[in-house]
Amino acid sequence: MLNEPSFVPRDTGWIEVVCGGMFSGKTEELIRRAKRAHIAGQEIVIVKPAIDKRYSEDEIVSHNENALPSIIVDTADQIVLLTGNSQVVCIDEAQFFDNRLIEVANTLANDGKRVIIAGLDMDFEGQPFEPMPQLLAIAEYITKLHAICSESGQLANYSQRVVKNTDRVLVGESEAYEPRARDCFRPPVDHRRGKTRGSYNKKKNITNQEKETS
Repeated sequence: MLNEPSFVPRDTGWIEVVCGGMFSGKTEELIRRAKRAHIAGQEIVIVKPAIDKRYSEDEIVSHNENALPSIIVDTADQIVLLTGNSQVVCIDEAQFFDNRLIEVANTLANDGKRVIIAGLDMDFEGQPFEPMPQLLAIAEYITKLHAICSESGQLANYSQRVVKNTDRVLVGESEAYEPRARDCFRPPVDHRRGKTRGSYNKKKNITNQEKETS
């Protein structure tokens, strides 16, 4: 369920957190809210951590290949310096920042800004992924999204790692992770249970993988 403010008072800041597992549409939802704020004539700044270069170095990009320009930051403290007079601050992949992001988010909201944060709430072992638990606690609005389990087709809120790597932070996509439901989640690493996901071809309504095998 989406929990997004419908009444926007002036000069009042708050924090919105969009969370969930891999492939649940977190960045897609962040982009949707950013576009709506832009349509409303609000000044927007989008930031993402420098470690995330999966699709683009200077854009946030969803799995559906929707994208918006973003600012790359190395630390959470840089966000305050770079957001200036913006009314809306969007932060993607929050789990790649350290706990300083908690104070940064509060500082921005206390300064009257709308802060929209997207990130994984659990790591590949199914444990809370800091700083997301703390951000969820201080947020006024929370949205939890679900993917579809690669094994059972049920709603999935876990990110199953399918490559032999036990580092907590492993930036990857469908080659390294699968969405899994609770009953299908086998931490820390399991073999692949579903097909590798290709990008969505909007014109022909087929995936790249299907094109390659046809």
